Amino acid sequence: MTYQALDFRGQPAVRLAPAGGGSVTVALHGGQLLSWIDAAGVERLYLSPSAKFDGKTAIRGGVPVCWPQFNQRGPLPKHGFARNAQWQVEPADAARPDTVALVLADNEATRALWPHAFRARLAVTLAPKALHIELAIDNPGTEPFSFTAALHNYLRVDEVTAVRLEGLQGAQRWDSLLDLREVESAEVPAFGVEFDSVFAAPAHPLRLVQPSGTLEVTQSPSCTETVVWNPGPVLGAKFDDMPADGWRQMLCVEAAHIDEPVELAGGGRWQAWQNLAVL
Repeated sequence: MTYQALDFRGQPAVRLAPAGGGSVTVALHGGQLLSWIDAAGVERLYLSPSAKFDGKTAIRGGVPVCWPQFNQRGPLPKHGFARNAQWQVEPADAARPDTVALVLADNEATRALWPHAFRARLAVTLAPKALHIELAIDNPGTEPFSFTAALHNYLRVDEVTAVRLEGLQGAQRWDSLLDLREVESAEVPAFGVEFDSVFAAPAHPLRLVQPSGTLEVTQSPSCTETVVWNPGPVLGAKFDDMPADGWRQMLCVEAAHIDEPVELAGGGRWQAWQNLAVL
């Protein structure tokens, strides 16, 4: 199995469609997963029809890689530089026909923002009813560096006000809109207005329940937080790269390590993953 190189809205991308069914499409800009179609032919990721594909702007939708900074928690551009950098596709591995991988290494542009040598690798593995996304960060230097990170997925939903995101009850929660820390008491969060909260990663998988199929969402222990975000109608209407009602079709349930930065020693590697399975 080899990748199919393609032009996606004017930008280079690769598509993998293994024999087991389904497909994934990944843009070289940002190393960003744009589409996951499961074996039943259902698109499971939201990609804004108004997303900008100019090779410079972050793409609205799919799974942006937020690294080496989450949001505006530091001196770098929002969500770091990885989602706006040009990644390289690894040669296809005959032993892994279900996986496509892209890499990003430090260069003059990244060192101007963040003076460290690094190698980032994003591997996307497809099964008929599941998707596995893994991010690995290597520090090839001798000095340590620190970072925060998130796999900022936009999950496609039928109608966000009607979905049930199960499994967060009892988790520690920071509501960033109210700057409020509390234990989540609700059985499921309510969506319909802007929602932006960081949860301590639950011990058990989450379930996103809706008519088009339940998704089980699991993340690696190295991801100590789960970020849940939906812009709601007011903020959503301000985006010039998403339709005014686009907020209704998406929900971010992100695997993240952001509250305490990762300290990566010289020669070290950090790995994180998120698994999405259709039940």
